Amino acid sequence: MGRGKLRIYLGAAPGVGKTYAMLSEAHRRVERGTDCVVAFVEHHNRPRTEVMLHGLEQVPRKHLDYRGSAFTEMDVDAVLLRAPAVALVDELAHTNVPGSRNAKRWQDVEELLAAGIDVVSTVNIQHLESLGDVVESITGVRQRETVPDEVVRRADQIELVDMSPQALRRRMAHGNIYKSDKVDAALSNYFRPGNLTALRELALLWVADRVDEYLTEYRSEHRVSKIWGSRERIVVGLTGGPEGRTLIRRAARLAEKGAGGEVMAVYIARSDGLTSASPKELAVQRTLVEDLGGTFHHVVGDDIPVALLDFARGVNATQIVLGSSRRKTWQYVFGPGVGATVARESGPDLDVHIVTHDEVAKGRGLPVARGARLGRSRIIWGWVVGVGGPVVLALLLNTIDLGLANDMLLFLTVTVAAALLGGLFPALASAAFGSLLLNYFYTPPLHRLTIADPKNIVAIAIFVGVAVSVASVVDLAARRTHQAARLRAESEILSFLAGSVLRGETSLEALLERVRETFSMESVALLERAGDVDPWTCAGSVGPRSPKRPEDADVDMPVGDHMALALSGRVLPASDRRVLAAFAAQAAVVLDRQRLQHEADQAKELAEGNRIRTALLAAVSHDLRTPLAAIKAAVSSLRSDDVAWSEEDQAELLEAIEEGADRLDHLVGNLLDMSRLQTGTVTPLIREIDLDEVVPMALGGVPEGSAELDIPETLPMVAVDPGLLERAVANLVENAVKYSPVDEPVLVSASAMANRVEVRVVDRGPGVPDEAKDRIFAPFQRYGDAPRGAGVGLGLAVARGFAEAMGGTLNAEDTPGGGLTMVLTVRAVHRLPDLATATAERQAS
Repeated sequence: MGRGKLRIYLGAAPGVGKTYAMLSEAHRRVERGTDCVVAFVEHHNRPRTEVMLHGLEQVPRKHLDYRGSAFTEMDVDAVLLRAPAVALVDELAHTNVPGSRNAKRWQDVEELLAAGIDVVSTVNIQHLESLGDVVESITGVRQRETVPDEVVRRADQIELVDMSPQALRRRMAHGNIYKSDKVDAALSNYFRPGNLTALRELALLWVADRVDEYLTEYRSEHRVSKIWGSRERIVVGLTGGPEGRTLIRRAARLAEKGAGGEVMAVYIARSDGLTSASPKELAVQRTLVEDLGGTFHHVVGDDIPVALLDFARGVNATQIVLGSSRRKTWQYVFGPGVGATVARESGPDLDVHIVTHDEVAKGRGLPVARGARLGRSRIIWGWVVGVGGPVVLALLLNTIDLGLANDMLLFLTVTVAAALLGGLFPALASAAFGSLLLNYFYTPPLHRLTIADPKNIVAIAIFVGVAVSVASVVDLAARRTHQAARLRAESEILSFLAGSVLRGETSLEALLERVRETFSMESVALLERAGDVDPWTCAGSVGPRSPKRPEDADVDMPVGDHMALALSGRVLPASDRRVLAAFAAQAAVVLDRQRLQHEADQAKELAEGNRIRTALLAAVSHDLRTPLAAIKAAVSSLRSDDVAWSEEDQAELLEAIEEGADRLDHLVGNLLDMSRLQTGTVTPLIREIDLDEVVPMALGGVPEGSAELDIPETLPMVAVDPGLLERAVANLVENAVKYSPVDEPVLVSASAMANRVEVRVVDRGPGVPDEAKDRIFAPFQRYGDAPRGAGVGLGLAVARGFAEAMGGTLNAEDTPGGGLTMVLTVRAVHRLPDLATATAERQAS
């Protein structure tokens, strides 16, 4: 059975109609005869949504108890047993109640897909993990329920459910999303027009990028080379000269005129290295284009116009921006230049903009010579001069008698010119042809291929020798120039590779993508295997149809004995393999670094666990044994038959047992709470509540009269987990009472500040120096001369952990006049905090 297909309805905010659209799709499928069931959908007593559930089979939910409350979650086993063709699963980013099969609902969905069940689900844009910081900066709310982007990107279909901010606010005002008592707060906070507009833009852009990925994949699979102007993509051709900044800014302005415009700057490093690019200037231009929202690309190509056009067509660009030529007028005799060539060869679907700049005609930065060594045009001119020059010179000398010595010097001049232009072979041809003409026309006997005077034989031999020597020197110089230029091009690429490492680009996929772009390949894969006879596995790949074995690739570069870099797309010249070897070695290093980092993270977790276990053993060895010893001593005394205890003595011993048990329960509770925090299993259940319902209960563990309470009735409600808040405040109060003088009761007060509520626990104890204020929140830390029996040093650590788990903060401040104040900050209800937002979204979807 194959893997099921995932369809996601994506929305910008609660209430846009994702769940309604999903249920409508379910009815259409049922009418077509598809076996479709509702695995989990909440209607929240909304008539329209509830009506849409009628006629659809619903799988019974699983009931769970957590902290004395009953919850329902999707029953994965029941859905798998039912085995429908399609299952509807609402709220993909939902966090399951502790005790569920999986921590997240998207993990439940993965199980259904693996079983071959198609899934239709919903999610809001703010729940994508990569957008958490962006959404928080817009709305002021940090989303704790998130789903990895890759889960959503792997969906077979993504459908955007869109609605304008004005229409969404009208739905809110009409009571179609939240209850009437929550409408005003929502409209004035989370559902402000600016927030909704920004979230809508995020959703539209994200879906547009996903559509672009689909299009790129389709074009690659079907080998579509024709440009489709579905989106404005502007390619900027950079030479490394100072005019590049002007071109980048002009391209950015062009992109702003079209919706979703994209700027891609590309620098072509020619394989012959005949460039004058400044690495410093390229770095500046890279930073500029990235600051403007574009991307920078580094490509190798022998023919700059061809490489530039191939890159533009490969990324489906619609426009190319080039600078006016920097060559002087006389340099145009060597060719029309890159700009004119690109404009001529671009075709009707690719617009070319030639932009003027301050460097026009101030000197060419990129010679246009092409081909290996001397270039094709110079070789052709060399042959023309080497073969045609002696003929023209012979015709001229037949009309003038200058003497044999002058004739030989003139022919030698033509041979040297052929050598300077075309290298060795045109010079050899000129020397041979010129010597024959000298012998035939100007060496006695004339018009015969014989030489009467031996001195003339020596002269012609010297002539040929000088010609061959000059030609050899010119050819050697051209070869060395080509080698140096080639090494220069390689050094530019390697410098760029080293720069990417220094910039922290350590992702294996990013490096492989850089290899694909640099060598103009279709796909690149890093393959490895455990042994010589073991099958190859893919450690990372980019591009469609990446090779599965080195033998399947057009180019493979071994990295050690059991690793290889495989490239598909074209056969790579042997001269490029040296640079490819550097990329391959770097890919292996990046892979090793990723694995070492993973192992280091695991080792860090183990070390932290060992530290906690060591501290726990130390705590158990004394702090837990002390109350146990007291309890055992009291129980042994009561059971003793040797002493007749009075009622007062028995009551005192029983009180000691109760105090020891309470103390032991408190210590064990803190240890368990810290264990939950360390393992990340604390999952707060946020709900709206008044502080005066929770804080008074937190004072039950301290002696009567040791704490005073000041909670105004006018405080707004807060969004917290009541159990966690009570435990955090209890730990703070107990810690404050421990250090506060007996005649100075601890003050517990609360106040509202902007969108938060602060709970302050104020004591008049010795206080804590500034340098120790953060250290006191570390596990197993006890400040000052606290006795060994005073606890294991976990109370403040647990309190801060619970505060942060609820989206709040806990900090220490000095009490005016002496002492320490603990400030616990939580979110007010009207900010629509964290998981309360998620609950509201369940009602709105």
